Amino acid sequence: MSGRQHVAASRRSFLGALGAGAAAAPAAVLGSALPASSSGAPSAPGRPVRTGTGRRRPRVQTGADRLAADGFAALAGQRVGVITNPTGVLADLRHEVDVMAASGAVDLRAVLGPEHGFRGAAQAGESEDTSVDERTGVTVYDAYGAGADDFARLYDEADVETVVFDIQDVGARFYTYVWTMYDAMVAAATTGRRFLVLDRPNPVGGDARGPMMTDEFRTFVGNQRIAQQHGMTVGELAAFLDGELITEETGGARLGDRLEVVPIRGWRGSLPWQDTGLPWVPPSPNVPTPDVALAYTGTCWFEGTLMSEGRGTTTPFQTVGSPGADWRWAEAVAGYDLDGLAVREASFTPTFSKHAGEVCHGLQLHVTDPVGGVDAITAATAMLVEARRLVDGFAWREDAYDPARPFWVDKLSGSSRLREMVDAGASVAEVTAAWAPELAAFEAQRRPYLRYPRGLS
Repeated sequence: MSGRQHVAASRRSFLGALGAGAAAAPAAVLGSALPASSSGAPSAPGRPVRTGTGRRRPRVQTGADRLAADGFAALAGQRVGVITNPTGVLADLRHEVDVMAASGAVDLRAVLGPEHGFRGAAQAGESEDTSVDERTGVTVYDAYGAGADDFARLYDEADVETVVFDIQDVGARFYTYVWTMYDAMVAAATTGRRFLVLDRPNPVGGDARGPMMTDEFRTFVGNQRIAQQHGMTVGELAAFLDGELITEETGGARLGDRLEVVPIRGWRGSLPWQDTGLPWVPPSPNVPTPDVALAYTGTCWFEGTLMSEGRGTTTPFQTVGSPGADWRWAEAVAGYDLDGLAVREASFTPTFSKHAGEVCHGLQLHVTDPVGGVDAITAATAMLVEARRLVDGFAWREDAYDPARPFWVDKLSGSSRLREMVDAGASVAEVTAAWAPELAAFEAQRRPYLRYPRGLS
């Protein structure tokens, strides 16, 4: 078992237990060579687009739609493998892999499925087994937990020349898809393959927030030194990783001009998801809506406690609580000035995961100002500070499989600092001030790799 597989297995064990420098060679941009499309529909052969009477066309055009509108010309003459999941859809909701296979324009050799699988049938910490996809006849490989060596082996097995990555990220460091991309990039860099990213909007916006990952706590839920809310699209992040960090894994090799990005058209970092006009396809079972994604960047910390983070409810990561909490906790958190969020006292009974079948008391976060105004990490800090003070039985979850780093919250937050400061009785202002210098340094480091406007205009 590779080191990366061990980390993924550790995540499976943890989640299973719950139920019990400037770019020296920047990524090439293909956008200038691709046409705009009023619908994002592919001009390649396939079923005609059905927009429906009066249906509004998306304001934003994804990299996948732009590639398809050009008849997949950027993939012509290449043996192609695609890393994707159910979010890899075009504007008309057809999956790009189905369209590629039907078009005859792409020599599609393999699909590589991440956590939850290509078609999305698996729960958190699980994946779909390697099999032949019935619809397309293409072999789908289980790539969840695959390290760089595993990806290199899969590329060889599938005889792939160009690797395409297209997965909707949610903008949080502990969301595993970006680390699947990173390991796949490392494998491409060391084996001389081309890597093509089809860009999509970051649903939590373009601002960076929160603490940095430290080397001591790097795992598959935080495999490199980036901020907890990195504020980049996957295309921007890929360029950043290749320009700043990948050589640590490759012995000096980089993708350079073999990293290409098909950019989004019409997106800026302050644009709320609902204003993109794009459909929201849940990137995983526990991120069913864009509002959940906005909360998740902070409240995922509660995976590292004995409190429920809302798995087993219809609003995971927005709803948090435990049998030992009461109205006092929600009232205390509501007393903070939480940017973009409002607090409602809530009681719930999870159907699975922590406290399944038990009545829990706590709160629900309601999004009042999507993107730009939402600071879920500061909100989650307030929730932890007050939970430590007010919730009966509050405790940190310990990982028996990792005795050297037993606290899951340390892996999520990037170091032991958050846990130690909360335990010591630090205020919310003190906790958030502790990461301000490192966050400022990260913002400066990422700046050369940002390709879309930030701000409101």
